[in-house]
Amino acid sequence: MAYRHGNRGQMEFLPPSIEDYVSQDNPVRAYDAFVEALNFNELGIVLDENKVGNSEYFPKAMLKLLVFGYSYGFRSSRKLERATHDNLSFVWLMGGLKPDHKTIAEFRRKNKSVLKNILKQCARLCIRLDLIAGNTLFTDGTKIRANASIKNTWTKEKCERCLKHIDEHIKSILNECDAVDEEEQQQGSLVKMKETLGEKETLKSKVQKILKELEAEQKKAINTTDPECTRINSLQGSHAGYNAQTVVDEKHGLIVSSDIVSKNNDLEQFAEQINQANETLEKKCETACATLRQTGLPVPSTGLSP
Repeated sequence: MAYRHGNRGQMEFLPPSIEDYVSQDNPVRAYDAFVEALNFNELGIVLDENKVGNSEYFPKAMLKLLVFGYSYGFRSSRKLERATHDNLSFVWLMGGLKPDHKTIAEFRRKNKSVLKNILKQCARLCIRLDLIAGNTLFTDGTKIRANASIKNTWTKEKCERCLKHIDEHIKSILNECDAVDEEEQQQGSLVKMKETLGEKETLKSKVQKILKELEAEQKKAINTTDPECTRINSLQGSHAGYNAQTVVDEKHGLIVSSDIVSKNNDLEQFAEQINQANETLEKKCETACATLRQTGLPVPSTGLSP
C-alpha cells in the first residue's frame, strides 16, 4: 500500500491577504459578524480612537478573541495567545494582532461584566433575526463545584465549637506553662510552649473574625477559601460550589439569560430568573416553565411580575 508523505521543503505560500486565510463559509466569520453587531455603549465600553496615552489593542478584537476562543473550549490565556500565532482562523479574526497572554488575561479581568452582558446582546440579536420568540421560557439550575474545600466552610455552630475547644486548649497550655515554670525556675524560657500559645491565639482571632462576618452578612455559613460559594448537595455528595441558572427560549432552545447564585437549591429562583430573562427580551413572556424534580415534568406558570 502506498503512503502519503509530507514534504517540508515544498514551496508553498499563504494567500497574500489575511482576508483569504479562511473560506467564506468558515464559522469564524459568524463570530466576527456577531461582535461587530454588538452595541458597545450598552456593554459599557467606550470606543475612542482619539484617546491619549499608550496604544492598546482594539476592544472589539479582544472580545472576538475571547468569544471565539471560548467556543473552541480555550479558557487559558496562554492557549489563546498561541492560537493567534498558529491557528489561521484566529489570525484572520485578529487581523494579524498577537496580544500576549498577560494582556489577554488583564482584558478579561477588567471586562467580566461586559462578557456577561454579551449574552444579553446575543439574545436581543437573535430576537431581531427571529431565532427567539420570547413567548415560552424554560428555566433550570445545575450544581457546579467551586475551587474550594467544603472543610473550609464555617457555620456559627462550628465557630462556637472551635472557640470553646481553643479556649480549653489555651487554658491547658497556660496551666502546663505554670507547672513547668515552677519546676524549672532556673532555666531559660520555654520558646516552643509560647509559640504554641501564639498559634492558638491567632486561630482564635481568625475564628472570631469569621463569626463576625457571619453575623454582619447574615449568612448561615462562609467558606474561607471562596466566600461567594456555598454548601452544595448533589449526586456527587456534599461539596463547596455554586448553582448555575439558565433560561432558554422554546423556539430554537437558545439561551436567553444565565446567572450564578450561592444557593443549594432552586427555591425562590423561578420568578427571579424569568424576570431577568424578560428584562433581556424587553417584554413579558406568555408562559414560563421549570422542572419539577420529583416528576421531571415541566410545570408552566404565568402572571409573573415584570
